[in-house]
Amino acid sequence: MNDAKIIAVTQPLIESHRDLADKPVYMTPNEFIAYTARVSNPSNQHNTLTSEKLLKYLIEHKHWSPFEMVSITMEINTTRDISHQIIRHRSFSFQEFSQRYADPTKDMQFVTREARLQDAKNRQNSIEVGDETISSSIGDINPSGLKFQWNSVQEEITNLAKDHYKDAISWGIAKEQARAILPEGLTTTRLYMSGTLRSWIHYIDVRAEEGTQKEHRQVALAARDEILRHFPSLNDYWYSAPQEIEQPSKKKHWLEYFWNTSIAD
Repeated sequence: MNDAKIIAVTQPLIESHRDLADKPVYMTPNEFIAYTARVSNPSNQHNTLTSEKLLKYLIEHKHWSPFEMVSITMEINTTRDISHQIIRHRSFSFQEFSQRYADPTKDMQFVTREARLQDAKNRQNSIEVGDETISSSIGDINPSGLKFQWNSVQEEITNLAKDHYKDAISWGIAKEQARAILPEGLTTTRLYMSGTLRSWIHYIDVRAEEGTQKEHRQVALAARDEILRHFPSLNDYWYSAPQEIEQPSKKKHWLEYFWNTSIAD
């Protein structure tokens, strides 16, 4: 639950080279990003040998526009309340499981949510419950008892909602009306989320932060892992410690990365 996986990536139709059978081998999405970045240098656009180097430079200096040339579609499995947060990212296109068309009690699952306590200082934050007794204004709280009680309540509500939903359907009530009694925070959903690589980078930067609800953050982190499998040049951007900035006199001129030529200081 709260996972993401890539199901489609832009497939360039520009030849990188020919194989031994003289069949075309097309550019990878990474090579294609470098190809579009070199739009002002047509004679060097097919240079795939330095593509990775160029991508690292673009990422390091946050020249993101070439990353808009590649699109990614992910399948996301989460709960309905988290999907409402996800679709607020309007630079993406979405296709979600329809409770008006299909029966979620048959085609989807129901989950229970972990017990987390409200942060008294930050209304948008929750606190993990460990194994130690919790002191509160209403007295000491036993973590095991709290978790058991919270799970029991959720299971009770889910079973009751499912039973009444099935009854409503048997009476001929439309699915678009019957769905109203299902607990959206416990009802799973599946959606496809499609956008440019640049949009995905921004989405992950925002939603992988600690200020994001844990369940949504899990989706963002899963999306990050998926993107890194296909675009490893982003690994340093998300994982490495900040590097010491070189002195201007030691740095290459940015045009060298695009034109692959040496420029004197």
